[in-house]
Amino acid sequence: MLKKERHAFILQQLNIHNRVMSNDLLQRLAVSEDTIRRDLQELAEEGKLIKVHGGALSRSLHFTLSANDIYLPKEKKTIAQKAATLVQDGMVVLLSGGTTIRELIHHLAPELSATFITPSVPIALELMNHTGSEVIFIGNRLHKVAQIAIGAELTRQLASIQADVCLLGTNAIDSKAGITENEWEVAEVKKSMCQAARQVVALAISEKLNTVQPFQVCKASAVHAVVTEFEPHDERLAAYRSAGIQCI
Repeated sequence: MLKKERHAFILQQLNIHNRVMSNDLLQRLAVSEDTIRRDLQELAEEGKLIKVHGGALSRSLHFTLSANDIYLPKEKKTIAQKAATLVQDGMVVLLSGGTTIRELIHHLAPELSATFITPSVPIALELMNHTGSEVIFIGNRLHKVAQIAIGAELTRQLASIQADVCLLGTNAIDSKAGITENEWEVAEVKKSMCQAARQVVALAISEKLNTVQPFQVCKASAVHAVVTEFEPHDERLAAYRSAGIQCI
């Protein structure tokens, strides 16, 4: 595989999953460790990723309220518009982090009166614009890259919550493997969020469908609905409908 093709593959995987591991790239690209190291270094110098120990992070993962470098913005807007219709007055809603959840907030009705609970710092700040709703930030220790709270204190707080719905920004989802993540601490946060809600709704661009990461968030049977940019009856969602997951 040519260097240009390798770089394109690495960036695609970053756009989909936010993080790539060097060991995984070694296997998938069938090149040497030195080659992967040089590829990541060159892409980092070009400002296309953030090189970290053992791999790289997407620059869009560490976003701020003014960030506008969003992968597949049209698709995420469609997902956000659909998901926003699920939030009604009086509901208690758990929100994860991520650019799709951030877009969702932009489509909430200005007059909405609900209670939002989130461990995500940027999402909590974004929600401050919805003056009619209550915003509760939970957690203690922060994961500086993912910009969410993590740890035992967060798990304890979530255990005392029974939200109406958890709207989950999704790294990977599969009709058999369920929702998975590429970082254990983030997976544990999302797992606790799923357990703290009556319904779990996954928000996922189609490129994240039928993909699996190392750490499980929840089984497919625990997912009530998945929101994608596809039409609900699209054949590409057939496996999810067969698994009893509502497609929106």
